[in-house]
Amino acid sequence: MEQGKHGVIVSKLLPPNNPIEQLQSRYKEIEAGFKDWLSKQSLPVEAAVVTATSSAQGAAIGAIMGTLTNDVSASLGPPPGANLNPQAMASLKQAQALSGGPLIQARNFAVMTGVNAGISCVMKRLRGKEDVQSSMVAAFGSGAMFSLVSGMGGPNQAANAVTSGLFFALVQGGLFKLGQKFSQPPVEDVYYSRTRGMLTSLGLQNYEKNFKKGLLTDMTLPLLTDSALRDVNIPPGPRLLILDHIQRDPEMKGARKR
Repeated sequence: MEQGKHGVIVSKLLPPNNPIEQLQSRYKEIEAGFKDWLSKQSLPVEAAVVTATSSAQGAAIGAIMGTLTNDVSASLGPPPGANLNPQAMASLKQAQALSGGPLIQARNFAVMTGVNAGISCVMKRLRGKEDVQSSMVAAFGSGAMFSLVSGMGGPNQAANAVTSGLFFALVQGGLFKLGQKFSQPPVEDVYYSRTRGMLTSLGLQNYEKNFKKGLLTDMTLPLLTDSALRDVNIPPGPRLLILDHIQRDPEMKGARKR
């Protein structure tokens, strides 16, 4: 009976399951399973599925943006009876293409994102890696198709498609390089790897900067004294823990005797 009561008390003390976390966990499981299944398919099947799913996502985003810019596109029509020259009409069509209604923007974004994802998928499968060259090729294709489908190319659609493709490629290549630069993990300092491990095991990782400030590298660990640790502003408690750890470590203790 007491065990039952104890179990009830423990269950009440435990925090309830977060439904949002459960949904996120379930979504990640489904996503991982889908990616695993997709990686086992042939190249045409994988490219078709990736293109279709990305197009659907792009269409949803485009529809939302088109809803927000619908009023703007309605006001961009030529005035009644206006006789615009071809260059002005081309500029007007470009503006309408960029600020169309929900269906127009859904189509434009579906083509742009679908082509980009499809080409990226093919390039990654063929080359075995995802790099800036593959990213730029995919961006060129999506930019060219966006120009052709949206009608923003004007009278010379082929030339404008190439120009748009090059613009998209340059922008995405720059963003890819920028993302690589900021996503690279910091280079681990090999001279403090053992020191870092010791401090982490003792829960004193915040004092790693003190060791680096005093140039107390891994080679100096067996030689550490209380005064040396005091010189780098490490408090008495952590100093005792560090010195005790060194005394108990057979390898460091042996190096100190030598």
